[in-house]
Amino acid sequence: MPDDLWHGRIVIVGASLAGLRAAEALREEGFTGSLTMVGDETHPPYDRPPLSKQVLLGKVAADATGLPTYRDPEAQWRLGVRATGLDAVGKRVLLADGESLPFDRLLIATGTRARPWHNPEEAALDGVFTLRTRDDAALLAERLAAGPRRVLVIGGGFTGSEIASSCRERGIEVTVAERGPAPLVGALGGTLAKLAAGLQRAHGVDLRCGVTVTALRGNGRFTGADLSDGSRVDADVCVVAMGAVRNTEWIADSGLAAGPRGVACDAGCRVFNMYGIVTDDVFVAGDVARFPHPLFEYQLIALEHWGNAVEQARVAAHNMVNPGPRRLPHLAVPVFWSSQFGLSIKSVGVPTLSDQVVIAQGSLEERRLAMVYGYQGRVTAAVTVDMAKSLEYYQNLIETAAPFPPGPGAADGLAPLTQFPVPSNVPDPKGLSHGPTVALTGHLLDRRLTVVRPAR
Repeated sequence: MPDDLWHGRIVIVGASLAGLRAAEALREEGFTGSLTMVGDETHPPYDRPPLSKQVLLGKVAADATGLPTYRDPEAQWRLGVRATGLDAVGKRVLLADGESLPFDRLLIATGTRARPWHNPEEAALDGVFTLRTRDDAALLAERLAAGPRRVLVIGGGFTGSEIASSCRERGIEVTVAERGPAPLVGALGGTLAKLAAGLQRAHGVDLRCGVTVTALRGNGRFTGADLSDGSRVDADVCVVAMGAVRNTEWIADSGLAAGPRGVACDAGCRVFNMYGIVTDDVFVAGDVARFPHPLFEYQLIALEHWGNAVEQARVAAHNMVNPGPRRLPHLAVPVFWSSQFGLSIKSVGVPTLSDQVVIAQGSLEERRLAMVYGYQGRVTAAVTVDMAKSLEYYQNLIETAAPFPPGPGAADGLAPLTQFPVPSNVPDPKGLSHGPTVALTGHLLDRRLTVVRPAR
């Protein structure tokens, strides 16, 4: 970047939520140089959370999910073209159409894509879907509106559970196949997962846990699936909801610390190279980023959260055009929400970093509660079910590293805890059909190091 940080060339690869909010923030900061937005989809930025809820229910059209713009980012838009490579030394982004874009600062905001079914031939059957993009949602909503006999959902994470909820609300029979012991167990641990399992079954979901789908069947058109327990599910529609893949392949040969778990960066969103050296001109934000957080052992955290994408984009944009002493850290506590089967589930912190949980308010039987998570004697997360007003209180406990279990003084003035902590039973993600939306990815960078020896 030139000495004057406010002029020059910035390229943002990824034209979704994080990319758009970063572009707006750059202009708010006073950046007056050229700004180019690159996106592989042809659509302008749109909102993804409604896709598995309102769009599948037919309440909102897929093409009506565009993100609001708070100011004109005055950008050159390169939509419908993929970034295929990065020349970090020459500071150029390589595009699929053969063009290359020079930059002084680069923001990587390429996010994730849906993990596809592993057998391409089976995945190509008519009636087999994934759900990540606006086009995915439009096609699936159309098929659900036609009234299929049964829908098979592979994966019991948040996306899979929301799809199942939408199907039941439409009156469609649905089977959920989950490799783990219960839906949502990878995100919320064993205790709340039992509530999720009971909730699904109470709403008529045919929930199959502890099984995998071994094959999708059909002759051109999907007709059913074989399960690992020897059973078969006959269905007209299959939705593969097996988590997300981070879009890092295009920078695999760039020398950056990027891999399947994301792009590693410091707390200021500056990307590390493969030797752990912070780059000055390449930044990252959103679902594709892995960043350290002091409240969670400085492990590199990867989040698939709407709020994190917004906040991290703001911090990255600020740091791209401000000198070192004025840079800000990205220390926001993760917050996530989901609506399914008539309940509102909200999470703050990192539930997977826990060894114990306690129900601080409400009860499982009421299906209205606040559960607090602890790790080595301090509060690390909280999840509320239809009790969102309490979440701010628990967020304060997390931010102040309050002792676990929490004492009296909850948001509604509840008396001291009457229940005892129990193990959180967070499983190994390798044993699940779905990936967690909050992933603690350790301290190591993803790239295998090449030993560099000085010339003799």
